[in-house]
Amino acid sequence: MHSVIKKAKRLIIKVGSSLVTNDGKGLDHAAIARWAAQIADLRTLGKEVVLVSSGAVAEGMQRLGFDKRPSAIHELQACAAVGQMGLAQIYETSFSKHDLRTAQVLLTHADLADRERYLNARSTLFTLLRLGVVPIINENDTVVTDEIKFGDNDTLGALVANLIEADALIILTDQKGLFSADPRKDPSATFVHHAQAGDPALEAMAGGAGTGIGRGGMLTKILAAKRAAVSGAHTVIAWGREENVLTRLADGEALGTELSAPTAQLTARKQWMADHLQTAGKVTLDAGAVQMLKSSGKSLLPIGVTEVSGEFGRGDVITCVDTAGQPFARGISNYASPDARRIIGHPSSQILSILGFFEEPELIHRDNLVLL
Repeated sequence: MHSVIKKAKRLIIKVGSSLVTNDGKGLDHAAIARWAAQIADLRTLGKEVVLVSSGAVAEGMQRLGFDKRPSAIHELQACAAVGQMGLAQIYETSFSKHDLRTAQVLLTHADLADRERYLNARSTLFTLLRLGVVPIINENDTVVTDEIKFGDNDTLGALVANLIEADALIILTDQKGLFSADPRKDPSATFVHHAQAGDPALEAMAGGAGTGIGRGGMLTKILAAKRAAVSGAHTVIAWGREENVLTRLADGEALGTELSAPTAQLTARKQWMADHLQTAGKVTLDAGAVQMLKSSGKSLLPIGVTEVSGEFGRGDVITCVDTAGQPFARGISNYASPDARRIIGHPSSQILSILGFFEEPELIHRDNLVLL
């Protein structure tokens, strides 16, 4: 029995091209309708769901009459642009039957590498989930150049899992899960029900890319699970055409391969902050703020800060020091140093009038803060 999906509150579900497009024959409306119905069921169980969907390029190929994936980058981008319209259309229609709204979110790897854009994407996704919307995420293939050659949505799914600290990543694919070898070539291949994400033996088992439609093979899924595990997200790789696969996983049924994260969710995130050997800047706190952070597990508000040192951007890790200058915490700053200098010592209610804009009420949110 897999318990990780049953326990999970926030899920990333990734569906591959061959599933979404019925092995490249245009969008599979019936399959998408089934996943929408199952995701609606997951929502009634109180789970938050983000869908990472491939299929834009494949749908665009079908609409534009390409019989094989074009190699010219601009033709690929044209396919993505045309296909994205069809993809968004069918998801919106399918989910609306269950009174669920959807949002299209197109990301590039650059969006998640840039700290400010990373935080903006994170805030937007959290807001959509709070509003009860199902975000549908795809790589923004129309504007990327080299990413489109090697980018795959397995990796994107893992990056999104880390971005919003999901509990689990479900990768729906055209195979039952992970085998010890390629079952199409090796009849002695055995099925892997459970393993630890990041185990080097898993990478040795995985072959190359599976289909001519999609970009990722089993190796990309194993590497995605390893990446997702960094923030404590467990991964399940399962067959997308299994009947009621999502609701059965949510019931705790052991479908597919479960790759468990060795690190607890909070530990991995806070470990990342604690592991910064150097930080771009520091903030000095008054005694009351130090006490609140150390004993009450509170967020750091601008009013408790007396000084800002160094130059840092929004999203950079900074050090918190006490009145004697001793470092005692690290965290991710919601404001760049020039803005932080203007709002320290002031209540959060004055941030908008001081800066002319408002990101967050805290300088560092408690979820993004680790005591040293």
